[in-house]
Amino acid sequence: MPLALLALAIGAFGIGTTEFVIMGLLPRIAADYGVSIPTGGLLVTGYALGVVVGAPLMTVLGTRINRKTMLMLLMGLFVTGNLLSALAPSFPLMLAGRIVTSLAHGAFFGIGSVVAADLVAPDKKAGAIATMFTGLTVANVVGVPLGTFVGQAVGWRTTFGIVAALGVVGLLGIARLVPALPRPEGAHLRRELAAFRNAQVVLAMAMTVLGFGGVFAAITYIAPMMTRVAGYSEGSVTWLLVLFGVGMFLGNLIGGRYADRRLMPMLCTALGGLAVVLALFTLTAHSEAAAALTVLLVGALGFATVPPLQKRVLDQAHGAPTLASAVNIGAFNLGNALAAWLGGLVISAGLGYTAPNWVGALLAAGALVLALWSAVLERRTAAPARPEHSERARAFAG
Repeated sequence: MPLALLALAIGAFGIGTTEFVIMGLLPRIAADYGVSIPTGGLLVTGYALGVVVGAPLMTVLGTRINRKTMLMLLMGLFVTGNLLSALAPSFPLMLAGRIVTSLAHGAFFGIGSVVAADLVAPDKKAGAIATMFTGLTVANVVGVPLGTFVGQAVGWRTTFGIVAALGVVGLLGIARLVPALPRPEGAHLRRELAAFRNAQVVLAMAMTVLGFGGVFAAITYIAPMMTRVAGYSEGSVTWLLVLFGVGMFLGNLIGGRYADRRLMPMLCTALGGLAVVLALFTLTAHSEAAAALTVLLVGALGFATVPPLQKRVLDQAHGAPTLASAVNIGAFNLGNALAAWLGGLVISAGLGYTAPNWVGALLAAGALVLALWSAVLERRTAAPARPEHSERARAFAG
């Protein structure tokens, strides 16, 4: 794999760390600013919405410059946002820093996916995308726990300062290692928007919303589920999240490897397995050992869908993939927000802390139905163009 993928993975590591570390530091940040935990939760919500809005916005703004330059500008924005978060004297400024940071998130992964795919042979594109996303999965195994520890031991501002430094390393790596890929011929906003007329692109994004949303329906409420149902102590939740991160890492590697061979079978297998495991989570959550294994499997099956889904969008939006790729990253966060909201609804309805698992299972099952439908539509579209069909038709007509 090209060294340029390492630079992209470093950037992904920093972004993954800053996105998720806030959850472990939220009580301390809220206390320091004198706001309630729900108010502090706006730092999570604001970031997610910033990704949804920022992904297409920043990509559109970057359509007139080459992709390497845009990636460097996005990492610069990422560094600025984290520095603002580290130094913010008030909660509104802290929230502003989170939003500034989030604006770089979707576009970086979207444009980075296109660049990663362009750096390798056609049969290795999903593997290249997975290599970049390895930075995000490693962040959940190493960056988030370490950032939480530093924030609790030294102060949360130090954590965001360190993440900003990681952004500088990523920026320098991109400047040094990523080749100056020319701006694609004929690339303009109208052509990028035209990709969304393709039903397969829209279907792939809907799969993204439902499929990864299924993961977050369960993981958002992992703390109360593990402590009040499985019987774990509060201190064990951090290590359960590390286990989830290990699953993400493994799933990302598997998804990237097999999506290059048989993309749709890989995607359907992962989505089907995810739906089954999430449904079983309502039972395994009552056992410490079984619950831990299920957390690992949810992470693995959930992230095994990421490389194939991202490559599916790139393949179907061929010729103008940049905006579609970035919007698909926003779709992941849209799914996260939707699933977390639905999970909260079923808990508030008195159905218990395992009820979000059923929500997740239904969302994943919905994504599987869309994947099967997408495959059927693709076969129907391709069938008339197959040579053997044409030969048979001519023979019959003769």
